[in-house]
Amino acid sequence: MKMSFTYKHAEARELIEKEVARHAAKLDKLLKTYQPDLPRLHGVISKEGRGRDGHAENLTCALTLYLPSHTMHATGTAAKPRASCKIAFAELEAQLKKHKALLRKDYEWKRKRPRIPASAATS
Repeated sequence: MKMSFTYKHAEARELIEKEVARHAAKLDKLLKTYQPDLPRLHGVISKEGRGRDGHAENLTCALTLYLPSHTMHATGTAAKPRASCKIAFAELEAQLKKHKALLRKDYEWKRKRPRIPASAATS
C-alpha cells in the first residue's frame, strides 16, 4: 500500500507517524487481496481551534483510501493526536470490511430466518 501524509500545523510528528504506521500495518492485512501497489492511502493531519482564547485545540485526522473498486474517506477529531488517528482508522477499517463483504456478496448467503435449535424441534 502506498501512503502519503500531510501535516498542517501539527506538533509531535514522530508520535503521529508511529501511530499511523501501526494502524497502516493493520489495514495492510485487510488489503492482501489487492496487488501491493494498487491501494493508496492519503492522510491530512491538521490542528483546529483557537488555543489562545482558552478554547481547546483539536487535532483532525482525515484519511482517504483509494482502491481500484472504491474510494473511502474517514475523519477523526480529538484533543490528542493518537485518539484522532485511532478514530479515523477505526472508521476506515469498518468501511473497508463492509465494502469487502459487499464484493463477496455476503448478503446472498445470510439466513432469511433464525435456525431452531435441534432440542426444541424434537420436543
